[in-house]
Amino acid sequence: MSVPAWTVRDAARVLRRPTAADDKYSRGVLGVRTGSVRYPGAAVLGVEAAWRAGVGMVRYLGPPAPTSLVLQRRPETVTADGRVQAWLIGSGTDANERSDADTALLRKILAADLPVIADAGALDLAVGAQAPRIVTPHGREHARLRAMLELTEDSPTTDAERAASASGTSVALGATVVLKGSVTIVASPDGWAVSVSVGTPWLATAGTGDVLAGAIGAVVAGAGSTAHLGPLAATGVWLHGRAASLAAADLGAAGGPITALDVAAALPRAVAEAIAAR
Repeated sequence: MSVPAWTVRDAARVLRRPTAADDKYSRGVLGVRTGSVRYPGAAVLGVEAAWRAGVGMVRYLGPPAPTSLVLQRRPETVTADGRVQAWLIGSGTDANERSDADTALLRKILAADLPVIADAGALDLAVGAQAPRIVTPHGREHARLRAMLELTEDSPTTDAERAASASGTSVALGATVVLKGSVTIVASPDGWAVSVSVGTPWLATAGTGDVLAGAIGAVVAGAGSTAHLGPLAATGVWLHGRAASLAAADLGAAGGPITALDVAAALPRAVAEAIAAR
């Protein structure tokens, strides 16, 4: 299965420049329930990425330890409950360590009508949920997700095979699938699918998946709940990959080592580049 590449011009059609009529609510409010005692940094990275990708407000509603770190890094983050346009859940959590109370809260989010980006430790809860969903598995997580859906076990190696596998998962799940990799596949249940390959091998480092989830969350929150989730997810992936390439290129023509926060810091440049391509 071959799929078209998502480009800067495609991303440009999704993103919009704020106007004088906008406020923080019209630019999108992302609710975030991520991070844990074991992985508190994931919350910081996802929140940082959402802010850097242009969301109007981030509401972080996680455990106390990650909350403290989030506020130290991004004091503009709101930690009180309130209205949101989309949710990001699961980054930096482990389903095997999730409490009954946390499970109930996440299931409530997934039973509502707002779009949800389900990452890492929340992927299992996306199965059977009714909310509009984007799931963000890497290869091993994707295999586990397919097993939960009772789909045929596969080991895709080529991009065409990965696209076919992600599309099948998307249909069975009823959600948009972001299958992460050096070439990331984005597939929606209606058969829409694209590939995104603007990143750099320097992106293969801890925490960059948390940044990706935050970038996608920002794009989704800013677009409203009625938009097609596939192009929104693909645009978040494009911004993430382009930001990584920009950050690595700052270190020389051949690039150089970058961290997850470096990728987040370059997101505004990726957003500006996309908007300028309109």
